Amino acid sequence: MALKIQIKAFEHLTTDELYAFLQLRSKVFVVEQNCVYQDMDGKDQHALHVLGFKNKKLVAYTRVFKPGDYFEFASIGRVVVEPNQRKFKYGTAIMEASIEAIGIHFKTAKIKISAQKYLLNFYRNLGFKQVGMEYLEDGIPHIAMIRG
Repeated sequence: MALKIQIKAFEHLTTDELYAFLQLRSKVFVVEQNCVYQDMDGKDQHALHVLGFKNKKLVAYTRVFKPGDYFEFASIGRVVVEPNQRKFKYGTAIMEASIEAIGIHFKTAKIKISAQKYLLNFYRNLGFKQVGMEYLEDGIPHIAMIRG
């Protein structure tokens, strides 16, 4: 089943949508990855939110930023998929929707991400190339990557 994608600015999110993506991010980034960090970082208000729904339930999510808001280039972050839905390749679907959203809304193809190292091949398959050295972010090995 294909994801139903919605793209919304922060001020257009419903409280249920906001709660759903904050809950999913916490479930994966804090609990599953056992990483204590401040998820609500004050950047959500400046992002476009890419929401992937299956049967009206949020199962995949990213936030995207225009050039200069987070990095020099447009960026995608907080890429997350409900653990029991990963087998359906929704990570690829939400990333493709995010790349497309950046092209439509920000008129650019140049995208920079801070990728968790274990997902290097996943992002390579989406056209991203590693730049620079590995670094720690919130105690997790990351790699900067650029596409476009």
